[in-house]
Amino acid sequence: MAIKPGLGRKTSNKNPPILSHEFVIQNHADIISCVAMVFVVGLMNESTAAFASAFISLHHNVSGEDPSREQPYGKAYTYIAGIKDYCAIFFYTLTCIIMHAIIQEFVLDKISKKLHLSKFKLARFNESGQLVAFYLLSFVWGAHVLLKEGYLGQVAQLWEGFPDHPMSFLHKFYFVVQLAYYLHMLPELYFQKIKTKEEQQPKIVHSISGFTLIVLAYTLSFQRLALVLLTLHYFSELLSHVFQLIGVFDREERLAKLRVVNNGVFFLIRFATSVIGVLTLYYGIGGVRSLLALGGLIALQGYLVFSFITEQLRAKREAKKEAKREAKLALQTKKPAKTPKDKVKRKKESDLPEADQSSPSPIKQKLK
Repeated sequence: MAIKPGLGRKTSNKNPPILSHEFVIQNHADIISCVAMVFVVGLMNESTAAFASAFISLHHNVSGEDPSREQPYGKAYTYIAGIKDYCAIFFYTLTCIIMHAIIQEFVLDKISKKLHLSKFKLARFNESGQLVAFYLLSFVWGAHVLLKEGYLGQVAQLWEGFPDHPMSFLHKFYFVVQLAYYLHMLPELYFQKIKTKEEQQPKIVHSISGFTLIVLAYTLSFQRLALVLLTLHYFSELLSHVFQLIGVFDREERLAKLRVVNNGVFFLIRFATSVIGVLTLYYGIGGVRSLLALGGLIALQGYLVFSFITEQLRAKREAKKEAKREAKLALQTKKPAKTPKDKVKRKKESDLPEADQSSPSPIKQKLK
């Protein structure tokens, strides 16, 4: 019985053996969908509902009431961080892998097939396409929570009442999805067949560092500050990867003005992050824990600025080398074009007898 190709990979004429590496890679989205459905179906059975809800629902609520006669609309639930959140992070990590495969197959692959991109541009297009989808969702989601909770209008809420900062449903679910997304990057290395160390290392560092920083902010009750800083950071990253996608289709010369905008936004976000961090952690909260967090935040901003400048200089050097190489190849392959006069002259000479045709002078032959 032939296995039909599922989501998350390219189709091939040969069907790989069941449970082989190629089979798992080609059908990983379908396999993980079946695993996720086990938890969803578990909610329908009374005996397994409590176990399944630990992976799907949010827990550790500290306030809130269901609708009743006295309160027809009930009271909104608020939550804190807890150990059961990691069960939800596991389930939504599976969801992120499925969504990654859906975006890849039904959006990015269909666009790339029409563009006929080179291997390098195709890799950049797929990576930036996935990150643009994540950064856009995270920025819109984070901005919505900021406006709904009033953190932008009343900045003092970032430190008032610390560490007693309960989260609304959307606020907590935002962090669960963030942690799940960074965690899903690790199995994606296997599913995307990324084997070289040069390609694996930046993705692993991105995944582990993002997961670790968000976990620390989430468990140490810095959720409000982290929400503001992540929303700012994702706006900068969204802009950067949108320009990278434009660079895949357009020429580099036309991206000069866009890169100036990107560079300005990047440094502005880094400055705003540092100011908000100092205002909240040093003047607002204070204490040893907040000062350590402030030191880590400033060090992180310095590292991001250093990495950004280093990357820009490296890109300029590579662009100059590429321009020199293309110019050298153009000179080697360029041949002098024949003018119409030369063609007429050669035609006239060919019509003459062999003795009357022009021949090189003896003096030139001796010189040669």
